[in-house]
Formats: sequence, C-alpha cells, structure tokens
Amino acid sequence: MTLRDRVYDLLDRLTRASGFERVLISLAALTLSMIVGTGLILFAGLLAECSSPAMRLFGLSFCYDPLAVFDKLFLGAFGDPINPAFKPLQGEFASIIRPGFDPLNGQLATTLSETTILIFAGVAVAIAFRAGIFNIGAQGQLVAGALATALALLPIAPHVTGAVGTLLLLIVGLLVGALAGGAFAAIPGALLAYFEANEVITTIMLNFVATSTALYLVANHFKDPESFANQTVALPDHALFPSVIFEARDDFSILALLFGIAMLLGIWYLLNHTAIGYDIRTSGIQPDAAEYGGVNAERTILTGMTLSGALAGIGGAVYVLMMLGNFQVGVPDYGFDGITVSILAGNNPLGVGFAGLLFGVLKSGSVVVDVGTDVPPQLVGVLRGLIILFVAMPEFFRMIGKRVVPADRHDPRGEQE
Repeated sequence: MTLRDRVYDLLDRLTRASGFERVLISLAALTLSMIVGTGLILFAGLLAECSSPAMRLFGLSFCYDPLAVFDKLFLGAFGDPINPAFKPLQGEFASIIRPGFDPLNGQLATTLSETTILIFAGVAVAIAFRAGIFNIGAQGQLVAGALATALALLPIAPHVTGAVGTLLLLIVGLLVGALAGGAFAAIPGALLAYFEANEVITTIMLNFVATSTALYLVANHFKDPESFANQTVALPDHALFPSVIFEARDDFSILALLFGIAMLLGIWYLLNHTAIGYDIRTSGIQPDAAEYGGVNAERTILTGMTLSGALAGIGGAVYVLMMLGNFQVGVPDYGFDGITVSILAGNNPLGVGFAGLLFGVLKSGSVVVDVGTDVPPQLVGVLRGLIILFVAMPEFFRMIGKRVVPADRHDPRGEQE
C-alpha cells in the first residue's frame, strides 16, 4: 500500500467517524493538549525566576503549577460559587447549609456572554462552509450589524417604553442587525456567484471596509458628545435584553443565550429538512452534481452568503443589546473566532453550541489565569491556542477528507461509500 493510499484511508476513516467517535477523538485531543501544555508550563516554570517555587519535582523547583493553571483556566471560567460576602458565615457547617452558595456569579456570566456571541459568529461561518463558501468576513458583517442596530434604535427607543416596548425594540434591533449583516455579505456573495471573484479575498478586504466605515461614522457623525471614546450615545435600559436572573452589571442575559440556542435548532432544521437547506448542502458537497440535479448555483451561493452575513449581523446586534448598550469602535474579533468555533463543531449547527461554550470557557478562564497566577499572559495565550489547535485538527482533516478522498473508496470495514 502506497503512502497516498494510507493517507486516504486515514482521511476516509475520519470522514466516516460517527458522532460518538468524534466526541471521543475530541476528548483524546483535549487530553493530549493538556499533557503537552503541562510540559510547556513545567519548562517555563523551570526557566523563570521566583522567590517561592509553586512546586518541587525530582529535586527541581518550578515557578508555575500546571494543576493550578488548568484549574483556573477551565473551572475558573465558572467563577467561585460561594459568594465572598457570605464566606465568613460558613463555618464548619458550610458543606451542609451553604447559605452563600452563588452559582450565578459574575465570572459565569462573562463566560456565558462570550459563548452567546460566539454561537452567532460560529453558526454564521458554519452555514457558509456548508454551502462550500469560505466566509472570512463574519467580523465585518458583525460590525455592520452592531452599528446599524445602535443607530436604528437611538431615535426610536425614547418613544417606546414598557415591557411591550422592550419586546418591540429587541425585535427591531435584531431585524436591523440581520438586514445590515446580510446586505454586507451579499456583496462578496454576488461577486462570487456572478463574477467568480474569490470570496476569501473579498470578504477579508470588506472586514477593513466595515471597521473603517464604522470608525468614520462614529467619530464624525454619531459620537457621544460627552465621551472621549469613539462610541455612540447609550441606549436606554428598556431597549436592552433584560438581565433576568443575573445582575445587570454582568452584561449577560439568559434570554439572549436561549435565543441563540433556538436559532441553532432552527438553522439545523433549515439545513436538514428544507429545500433551501438541501440546495446549500449539496452545493457545498459537490457543486457540479448539484447544478446537474437542478440546483441554481448562483442563487444558492448568494443565498448562503447572505444568510451567513445575516446571522453574523444578529450576533452584532446581540453584542450591542446585551453587552454594551451602545456601539463602540474596536469590536472584539468574534467573527474570526467564529471560524475556529465552526471548525471545532465540524460545521454542524448543533455542535456550534458546545464549541462556543468551550471557546467561551477558554477566553474567560484565560483572564482568571492572568489575574490569579504569576503565569505570563503570553504563555496563557500559547496554552489556549494549543488546546484549540489539538481539538480542531481532527475536524479540520475530516473536512479535507470529504473533499479529497475519492467517492468510490471503501472504508476499513469494507463498506461502500
């Protein structure tokens, strides 16, 4: 058997892996990344200088403790469930009465708020990938949706109040974000469908167009006159997602997260049980065969890209209506993170929720490690990237396998594809 055949067999095996097998592969990759990360932490701790070593092993002193780092990286993202204000009251009966038990803490809210935005960014990229389109412009589409939402609600919000007003403003804000993101994504979609312009180049360039346009508009026309920062006037509280069970200062709403989960279920149903979803999936798997079967390739490309941009635009709207309360220049790179989330999920809308949670935990936990340990932030960034790389690579190779493995090959169990 040639090397090429061995590579094909490996890719074919990954392609045919069941959902349970893919979960096991991801867990194994996560475990391996932690083993490699432990080695890096120990090596860095051996070279670093500190007054009191965190641990001693084999007669050597290490400045960093890998167990403490991973504890804060993963569990720290969920915060301290015991409210510090109640800790002195716990005493020896703390394990029984737990009067200060506070699972809805601020750190958990931060993790879930990151997860919420990443859900929208991840599914936006995923649906484009499923259509065979590389949408690298989700960041620009998210910025367009965020800015449009803030500007559209500013003149309306003072005239609509009450619970009904909140519902109306949220609906309008989300629709405006979807329209702005979808329209912005339709530009590279039309260029690809009708002029065969490379979508990777056009979407990347339009990211700069979106951020630069937003900076110009906010700095010169819509800037809050009472602020030194380039940001719009804050929306009133009744125009934002209600915090419900968390504190308002936590910048998270469980309603926004539930809306994101419902949207994931809706996109999954769209892809698997509707004619539009069938066109998108078949175009992404085999464009020539799909067109031969009656699928309008140009229309499908434009539809897939527009829908992708609309979802990213909704993510921008949620960012404004849940986390900020206005538009601020310098939106975090949620759109680029969405690419990683999509790959981690294997472009499956249902998997985006779990991948978004993992990514949200790593982002939030990294801050806890930076604040709670002496580990350099550069090393924390390396650990986070290492975990994402190890977990994403099996799905990445699986995506490659779908494209390069011949359709008539047999898998190792002798099944015909």
